[in-house]
Amino acid sequence: MNAIRHIVIIIAMILVAGCHPVESWDNNPEGNFEALWTILDEHYCFFKEKGVDWNDVHDRYAAKVSNKMTQQELFDVCADMLNELRDGHTNLIASFNTSYYRKWWSDYPQNYSARLIEEHYLNFNYRTVGGIDYAILPENIGYMRYGSFANPIGEGNLDHILAYFNVCAGLIIDVRDNGGGMLTNVETIVRRFITERMLAGYISHKTGPGHDAFSTPYAYYYDPAEKGRIMWGKPVVVLASRGTFSAANNFVSVMKSIPGVKIVGAVTGGGSGMPYNSEIPNGWGVRFSACSMLDPEGVSTENGVEPSEGCAMDMDPQQALEGHDTILDFAISLLAS
Repeated sequence: MNAIRHIVIIIAMILVAGCHPVESWDNNPEGNFEALWTILDEHYCFFKEKGVDWNDVHDRYAAKVSNKMTQQELFDVCADMLNELRDGHTNLIASFNTSYYRKWWSDYPQNYSARLIEEHYLNFNYRTVGGIDYAILPENIGYMRYGSFANPIGEGNLDHILAYFNVCAGLIIDVRDNGGGMLTNVETIVRRFITERMLAGYISHKTGPGHDAFSTPYAYYYDPAEKGRIMWGKPVVVLASRGTFSAANNFVSVMKSIPGVKIVGAVTGGGSGMPYNSEIPNGWGVRFSACSMLDPEGVSTENGVEPSEGCAMDMDPQQALEGHDTILDFAISLLAS
């Protein structure tokens, strides 16, 4: 797949471009704190999008660090510092804990209930292959739920699913609460909905330690699936929620630019950066975004992808108690009309 090979080449370029003299720190709480702050300072790519003054963050949290503190106490201070970035891709990993910023999704409506759909829309009668649950709804609309882009989906799997939906008037792809996974799976699916090479987006990597040191964005493209594969040319609705993150966020971004596709639901969770891994002197790992992926318009999707015009909505809690997923109902009416 040309697009994925292109991304791999760019990652290699990041590793080369990011090379500069390595600093050393003492293996004590103060040294480890400074190491962590500096690694983010030189390599993290979303300071502008997050609106964070990283120098101010340093001063506030450095005052809380002492060489007399325990490893657990140090971990808590460092985790709180990283949470200032409000980034679900930023983690500190120790043998006893892994930090994770949850408020990127926890302060928003859930907007998805698997039980509600399986019971009231699918009657617990659906097919499953390659991590995708799929069925034909009574309105003669295909419904496929992809819960994680970490689940590999084969070309043959997609051929069977789309052939099964051949009689349907439209298709709903549900990626609500999909936390991401592999970008290769994004490309595999998108290729079934395009008839010619399309601009999928851009990638911009760090070229130095400065917060504004970025490369000129590199375009990457997706090509249609190979001849002989089952393609889809009828209307499509993609369901998204705040829990749609990382690779799933990228999927929504790319699908939104395809004619005949509508995005219904809520703003996605973002998470458009590609990961970078490092380590501080005491052996703790740190993972964060060091390479920005942009949409086909050249806009960062780190803070999420908006639904299509007129298609933004949340689930109605009262309607849910009565067996109705108002986001899914809206998608069905949109395709039925």
